[in-house]
Amino acid sequence: MLDAAANLVLVRSIFAAWKRGAYGSAECASPEIESVVADGPERESRTGLAEMVEFWRDFLNAWEDFRAVAEDYRELDCGRVLVFTRFSARGKASGMELGQMRSKTAALFHVRDRHVTRLVIYWDREHALAD
Repeated sequence: MLDAAANLVLVRSIFAAWKRGAYGSAECASPEIESVVADGPERESRTGLAEMVEFWRDFLNAWEDFRAVAEDYRELDCGRVLVFTRFSARGKASGMELGQMRSKTAALFHVRDRHVTRLVIYWDREHALAD
C-alpha cells in the first residue's frame, strides 16, 4: 500500500485534470470502484467503472461549464484523502448557477495500490466531517 503522501499526490493529480475540465480519464480508478453520493437531493451508490462513468456522464450532461476546484486537502490516514471542493456550473435546462445552491462540497477518496477504490461525494462538507 502506498503511503499517505503518495495518495495525496495521486488525488492532487486527479483534481488538476478536473480543474482543466478533463473528466474522462479513469486510469486511476479501480475496476471495482464504488462511487457514492452520500447526501443531497439524490443519494446513490454505484459499483464498477462502467457504472461510475455512466453516472458522471449523466451528471455532467446536465451542466454547462462544470468545474470542480479543490480548496483544501486532508490526509485522514494512509488510505483516505478528504478534499474540500467548490463546484461551479450552470444548469442547461434551468440556467441556474450552481453557486446559487450549495457549492461547498467535499470528496473522500479511498486509495489502495495507486487506484481509487471508493469515491464519496458530499454536497454538504459538514456531512463529510461528521462521517
